[in-house]
Amino acid sequence: MKRIPKDVVATFSIVAFDPATGELGIAVQSKFLGVGAVVPWAKAGVGAVATQSYANTSYGPRGLEWMAEGKTAQETLERLIADDSERDLRQVGIVDAKGRAATFTGKKCYSWAGGITGPNYAAQGNILAGEETVLAMGKTFEQTKGPLAERLLKALQAGQAAGGDRRGQQSAALLVVKEGGGYGGFNDRYIDLRVDDHSQPIEELIRLYQLRQLYFEKPRPEKVAAIEGAVKEEVAAELVRLGYLPEEKTGDSEALHQALTAYIHTENFEEREAGKGKIDLDVLAYMKQQPSPKAAD
Repeated sequence: MKRIPKDVVATFSIVAFDPATGELGIAVQSKFLGVGAVVPWAKAGVGAVATQSYANTSYGPRGLEWMAEGKTAQETLERLIADDSERDLRQVGIVDAKGRAATFTGKKCYSWAGGITGPNYAAQGNILAGEETVLAMGKTFEQTKGPLAERLLKALQAGQAAGGDRRGQQSAALLVVKEGGGYGGFNDRYIDLRVDDHSQPIEELIRLYQLRQLYFEKPRPEKVAAIEGAVKEEVAAELVRLGYLPEEKTGDSEALHQALTAYIHTENFEEREAGKGKIDLDVLAYMKQQPSPKAAD
């Protein structure tokens, strides 16, 4: 077996487009430190690029520039590799904002290496246990319903379960873009999560995604409850336990509101504020999971 150099980005990834929402995204895992800083590139309304193997990071910005000018994913790919004298070492997956996908694996990539395309996605990988990894990613993506981020994560899980990177696991990343999707609506970076060094990077990435949903998604209407009756008792008890509300103030609705507001702002749950006299039950569930603060010495 040929020795695999340390600087090759041995990776499996999936790039995809959601025609229902316009979101574009990439999920990637690798036996490589900080893969999220190298492989994924995306721009809302334009496309997504995963550049790997002996990753040429110029493929990201140049590919997005050409797709923004109107080139398809396939046209963009052909232009990228035509300009690259070391294309036989590269691997790349591309999807444009119309769901057209393209993938390329250079003939000098370390085996197993290859990729597939399907409706709105491209999946690819190198130094894999076998082609089952990319086939599992594609099948899972096609068969999974729900938000693009969750479909990408499930595809990544399926790829790992089918064999994954034969050198093991180290890092993973999830990038999803959409117009105005960034924090405060100021950019397109809707979800940007990275696990740089971990024994189970995909599982850790999923944990971070779940936290991201808790912190930054709006409350679901069915999860908003009036702070009264048993709910009020639970909220007051948790605020007392966590040190935000004096026990003698549990019957004071205004004091309880101020304490809950202080807790929400301290824990960065501003996106989950449900209005005065109401609470997002996901926030209450989170409160119950938190340890009591240690008593002062």
